[in-house]
Amino acid sequence: MQLVLASQSPRRRELLALTGLPFRVVVPETDETQRPGESPEDYARRLSQVKAEAAAAMLDEHALVLAADTIVVDGDDVLGKPADAGEAAAMLRRLRGRTHHVMTGVTLLDTVSGRWQTELAISPVPMRSYTDAEIAAYIASGDPFDKAGAYGIQNRDFHPVENFEHCYANVMGLPLCYVTRLLRAFGVEPPVDVAAASEAALGYACPIFHRVLAGEG
Repeated sequence: MQLVLASQSPRRRELLALTGLPFRVVVPETDETQRPGESPEDYARRLSQVKAEAAAAMLDEHALVLAADTIVVDGDDVLGKPADAGEAAAMLRRLRGRTHHVMTGVTLLDTVSGRWQTELAISPVPMRSYTDAEIAAYIASGDPFDKAGAYGIQNRDFHPVENFEHCYANVMGLPLCYVTRLLRAFGVEPPVDVAAASEAALGYACPIFHRVLAGEG
């Protein structure tokens, strides 16, 4: 039985590789429209489930399908990828100096049994008080345009986040502690210490990893 990642995101591929598990990628087509009255939490969960189901329908072999959807939430509003420089600047000014939340729904689905399980990681993200000039330089770099909320936490030049104390990989798009918990629930044990591999690759020691694996978060 193989592991299949249902995502076109290069960041998710890089993160999943840190588990040491071999996997292949399929890219399903799904409708990502938020339903009227749907909460951000339900939206993230549902999209990960829809992606997993769509990817499973593309496969003929027995596989575990891993799908994720990450959203940036400010208040009750879900911030998507900016359409242009003006929208990117508006998002970054809105988030500046305040704390918002990043939510990732993660679903693991067994294509033969039909069994599936979904986790939701929610990380508070405190943004620093960057200047308008820094916003302009960051937008000129082109980095904001493929990212929800118009920023990448891992961008070292802009470094938009300060005093972060949650799941760094979640904000990048794939919360590895939650993924590890899901894999173990399906009888799959990563061959490496995922926390150590993540810390080495990302330069960040996750303070909640062991709590999540114990089922407390």
